[in-house]
Amino acid sequence: MTAPPSAAAAPSLLRQRAFVCFLGSRVLSVTAYQMQTVAIGWQIYEITGSALDLGLVGLVQFVPFVTLSLLVGHFADGYDRRTVVRLCQAGMCVLALALAAGTASGAIGRGLMFTVLLAIGTARTFEIPTMHALLPCLVPAAVLPRAIAASASANQAATICGPALGGLIYVLGPTVVYGTCVGLFAVAATLASLIPSVVRTAPRQKLTLASLMAGLVYLRGQPVLLGVVTLDLVVVLFGGVTALLPIFARDILGTGPWGLGLLRAAPALGALTVTAVLARRAPDGRLGLKLFASTALFGAATIVFALSTWLALSLFALAVLGAADAMSVVIRQGLIQTRTPNEVLGRVMAVNSMFTGTTGTLGDFRAGAVAAVTGPVVSAMIGGVGAIALTLAWMRLVPPLARIERFAAGDPPEAEKV
Repeated sequence: MTAPPSAAAAPSLLRQRAFVCFLGSRVLSVTAYQMQTVAIGWQIYEITGSALDLGLVGLVQFVPFVTLSLLVGHFADGYDRRTVVRLCQAGMCVLALALAAGTASGAIGRGLMFTVLLAIGTARTFEIPTMHALLPCLVPAAVLPRAIAASASANQAATICGPALGGLIYVLGPTVVYGTCVGLFAVAATLASLIPSVVRTAPRQKLTLASLMAGLVYLRGQPVLLGVVTLDLVVVLFGGVTALLPIFARDILGTGPWGLGLLRAAPALGALTVTAVLARRAPDGRLGLKLFASTALFGAATIVFALSTWLALSLFALAVLGAADAMSVVIRQGLIQTRTPNEVLGRVMAVNSMFTGTTGTLGDFRAGAVAAVTGPVVSAMIGGVGAIALTLAWMRLVPPLARIERFAAGDPPEAEKV
């Protein structure tokens, strides 16, 4: 296999074919998934009118992350990561087709939608950590922090466009949304197959308990990385409000599917602003303190959103929330990907994905379950206060994390054209 080009030979990330194919594949996949999520959330709420069912949307997708993540790491380190990504995206294409066919025929119902959601969760359980483990193989180490930020920026752009498009196209019916997703997933899988053979994977190992646990064992010996992963786990578990957005859109802010699309897109707009800057110049200095500040701001913005009854203020609060989360993501991913050897990176990213993915979906369930008892405003308030309290707790529990200055790969390079 060919090694990635040197930093000197590729001053621009967008001139590297492997990275461009990777970026296109990720953007289209995320766009389709976000469009699909808006349609599913609105459709389930129309069918059942239940806040608890909105929480169950997260819980159903939580199950694969918990049960399969360690197995995913084994595949990400022992098999061609491009192939794993391509197969996941092809599978989601088929699932979107099933949703379109079921809706068009009138056969769609609560049971079928949750079954498809379980399958979608399984595909994303394999896709997400494999994508993250794939990226460091495509660019020189010196520009990896910028590549992470650029990838996050593109991801957030897709997260903006996806919900907005999903909400707008939903006016034509959910079948049209799902049909559009079929095409996007198909193109994403095609782009993944076009990534050049610069991917370095570890020698294939037998599937053993030791192999499955390698990521956890590595993190256990790295207190700073373990602190990074667990901080995200607890903050997202308590601070997530995504599952409540259909309720806020319809019952508190008085909007329709278009309003839900805007609410879903607002965090990504804030995140895009931050990551677009970081893609040109990676964060430098006091990374630990910046990480803690971003999670505390995430909690504060959640509180403002919970108390707002004005759509403009709600959108602003969600944009700030997204900006804070984006800063946290770039710092966390940069620390993990620059401090982990490639031969175990897939398994470490699988553990990270298990924590971040499960807390996102489990956090949705927490929000929906609490909202069913206390109402959506109190549920969101609890999340925001909890995020701030847990940030303060982690500063005391993991003091070395607050003292981190730079990524392990060295000082970030001077600002370069992306």
